[in-house]
Amino acid sequence: MFKLQPKFDLRRDVETDIRRKEAAVCRVKDYSGAVDILILNTERDGAILYSWKGSTGTTRVGKFDSSTKQNKLLYTFDKQVCVSSCSLNKEETLLAVSLVQNTHGEEHLKPMSKCLTLLIEIHPINNTKVLKAVDCRVKVQFLHPETDRRSVHESHLLLLTEDGYVDQYHVLLTRLEGYKVVLANPERLSKTAERVADDFCWVQWDVHTQRLYYLTQADKFLLRCVQFYDNHNWETVMELPLELPTNAFSTVTFVNLGFDHHYVEKPEPVKMEVLTNRLGSMCVCYSRSVCGKPELIYSVVLVHKDCSKTFRVTLGQPTRDAVQLQPLFIPIGYYVVVYLHARFLHCLNTRQQEMLCHSLFLSGDAADLGLPSKSGILTVLHAEEESSAALLDLASGTIHGVRLSSACLLQILRSDSPPGRVNNTADAQCMAALHCLLLYSGNDPNVELEIIEWLCDKVPNSFDQIQEFILASLYRISYQRSLILDKLLPCSSVFDMKEVPVCLMEIPGVLCSTHLHTESAFKGRASRLQGFWSELQWNTERTTYFDVDPNPRYRTSHVQAYWSKLMTEKPSSYTTHLLENTKKVLAMVDTWHLDRKLVPLFQEEDHQQRLLIGLTVEKLREHLNTHLPRLGKKKIDSLVINYVAKLLELIRHMLESVWLKHKLGPHVLCFTQRAGPGERAVFHFMLRMLEATRGLCLPLPPGYHTLLAALALRCLPRHTFLQYVDHRFLQLTETFVSRLMTDLDNGAANEKLKFSVLKRIPEANRFYHMWDHPVSSASISRDYVTNLLGRHNKNKGFAFTGKDKAGFGTEFLPLTYLAKVLSDVEEQALNPFEEQEKVDATFVEETALKQTLILLGFEGK
Repeated sequence: MFKLQPKFDLRRDVETDIRRKEAAVCRVKDYSGAVDILILNTERDGAILYSWKGSTGTTRVGKFDSSTKQNKLLYTFDKQVCVSSCSLNKEETLLAVSLVQNTHGEEHLKPMSKCLTLLIEIHPINNTKVLKAVDCRVKVQFLHPETDRRSVHESHLLLLTEDGYVDQYHVLLTRLEGYKVVLANPERLSKTAERVADDFCWVQWDVHTQRLYYLTQADKFLLRCVQFYDNHNWETVMELPLELPTNAFSTVTFVNLGFDHHYVEKPEPVKMEVLTNRLGSMCVCYSRSVCGKPELIYSVVLVHKDCSKTFRVTLGQPTRDAVQLQPLFIPIGYYVVVYLHARFLHCLNTRQQEMLCHSLFLSGDAADLGLPSKSGILTVLHAEEESSAALLDLASGTIHGVRLSSACLLQILRSDSPPGRVNNTADAQCMAALHCLLLYSGNDPNVELEIIEWLCDKVPNSFDQIQEFILASLYRISYQRSLILDKLLPCSSVFDMKEVPVCLMEIPGVLCSTHLHTESAFKGRASRLQGFWSELQWNTERTTYFDVDPNPRYRTSHVQAYWSKLMTEKPSSYTTHLLENTKKVLAMVDTWHLDRKLVPLFQEEDHQQRLLIGLTVEKLREHLNTHLPRLGKKKIDSLVINYVAKLLELIRHMLESVWLKHKLGPHVLCFTQRAGPGERAVFHFMLRMLEATRGLCLPLPPGYHTLLAALALRCLPRHTFLQYVDHRFLQLTETFVSRLMTDLDNGAANEKLKFSVLKRIPEANRFYHMWDHPVSSASISRDYVTNLLGRHNKNKGFAFTGKDKAGFGTEFLPLTYLAKVLSDVEEQALNPFEEQEKVDATFVEETALKQTLILLGFEGK
């Protein structure tokens, strides 16, 4: 399910280098003694801090630079000590360490009773200052501002204690002799401390965002969020009440594993994690096992969605391993993966949380993460700017980057019975896997080609796969603009269903309950909140607003009413405006070298589709301007134009992929040949695409209907072809009719087909002039006489001159009289050929005589 990428290996990247250094100290070729490397911390820049036992009875602290892959010795203690926590300031001039002292060295099984926290000058004097000497463990952490300025005048250090408080020390520095950096006033260092948090029962430090989260308990549990800024100021920016068991966190005990900034809870096994994304999303995840039952309950509070979801999962069999019942909460983009080793894996969609079918749930062997360790000894490292997380395996000392595996997701799509589930959940898993694929691998042409191939072979069932592919692909290009677009843009065809199938709403063995209104309170003033907090506040406020709006999401099907009305109206200034929208869209579409494109699209006018393109732009623009004015009209206009242009390019790309798969060429437009298996497969796929886009009222590229009609004529029996036309599955375009009239001869069968086609064209659009045939000429003549006389009969001043005209015979007096009337009207008309080119009285007379001879049997057609 996951693709693991090795990023760090303690044995490969550190231990080999340490043994080489120890060998040099001992003056031996190879050092074989124990080094006992312990990972202590990771800093914001990716540096990994560790300690090891030296060969001379010392303890040393080192740093691994993840960018240069180099190791650096930071400090050496002259005796062996137990370092439980460590942090290095950004300038690498100060080292903070927390030492756990054993006052009864012979009693190794008793817990450590004393902790000594030191601040050490490491460049270059190595003076040491004691910050705390307490009977509880202490975590140390320097602040690392994002600014590039490498100031050596001050550093700021956090001390987090098991007693439930957090202090910040403001360390002033000075230079000596131009290069030595030392403490400016070490005797007053303790007086610079200020209390940041007090009486917490749980705490988490996010090194990448410089945020502190801690939980307090009075009448209820309250989560507070503290933001540290680049100027070293801090403030509590948000408070969030949580519904937790009363004894969830009885004590706070820091784990003696350096990378874990969290806690071990006793006696109740509860795990908690706060995850954020830079677009303004916050998820508070916590879990607990049910005493005496093989169940796990976990909740995800979606602060940005103003709701929380609680899941109760049946594990199938009891377990005695309490550590194993601690799941991992792994952030990957805007998914949160809840993982319990060898039990289940829930890839939870935190932005489209309304339907369970947008989240992927696997169990059993299918939920294997691919690491040998259990989830209880894995630590999650994450940065909100990245679309992937990293896992530290504390047992092996390795760090792996974690991404969703495209191969596994494609396997779920192709499998009739997905691994780990029964058949009635296949549709929900396919939909969830499709969304995951398009989000993380949609830009990979190979993956997209695999998905399109799956679409060709897949038979529609509880949802339209093509609709889902189109909407999810379009959503991918805009979801990074603003988090609130989740509520406004169509991302799934499920929201357009009148009745959602049960298989898309339930997961066997998993119960889900949703609670609205999380009651988060932002403490900073709106004008002062910046960056992430400003986005989160905005998203929360807009979500609350949308909760009372009956139709916040743009439904493409709503365009249908406007489209039907537009088709019955005459051209107007509004029509002109819509066509201007279409010009902007087509200017964005890649139309270069159209003669080299595989599929002949964008090469004809197709007035109807151009109007629908313009109408789609107009209605989507109006919707976003109404609900999301914050983006601004220019950004919204750019977003909408790009959105519709990508829609047209996506449809063309789907056709080109199918074209290549079946190795089709220009011969598909030849009407005189019957279709082969490839053409029939493409035709049926195009019909499915037509049905999908028509159901959503989405426009198609100009030329699509012509291509579909041409394939239909080659693939279907002619009576079936006409039935498809009658039921409006096929649209007869001018380009198609023109090719039909010119490419097919006037044999009996073809003549019958041409008559049938012309009969089905609306009266106003009948293209008689495309067919060189007596009946076509007769129809043109009738239309000409009707239009000419009907217009000029309104002129009361018109009088017949009665003059004989050369060229009019007297054999058939009614026809001769009509020809004279038409001749006189033509002379008085300003533009006698306004209606039809090359049509006059002589043409009408000759056509009438030829038609009479044909009817009498004196002349063939």
